[in-house]
Amino acid sequence: MSRRATCLDNAAIESFFGKLKIEIGVLKQYSSAKELKAVIESWIMYYNNERIQAKLNGYSPVAYRQLAA
Repeated sequence: MSRRATCLDNAAIESFFGKLKIEIGVLKQYSSAKELKAVIESWIMYYNNERIQAKLNGYSPVAYRQLAA
């Protein structure tokens, strides 16, 4: 943890929530909290298991971790 008033501690989570808001549609109206929760859970599964990244040599984060283990 860094000193008080240093924003670097929040950078990773702010990046995550920024991507979440953009990709699930902030302005879309959901009919219930259950529907929103299901959409968020689905997106998190995609984000960790299916999304490929060039910096991970074309692997998803989970697949890359499995290769490293």
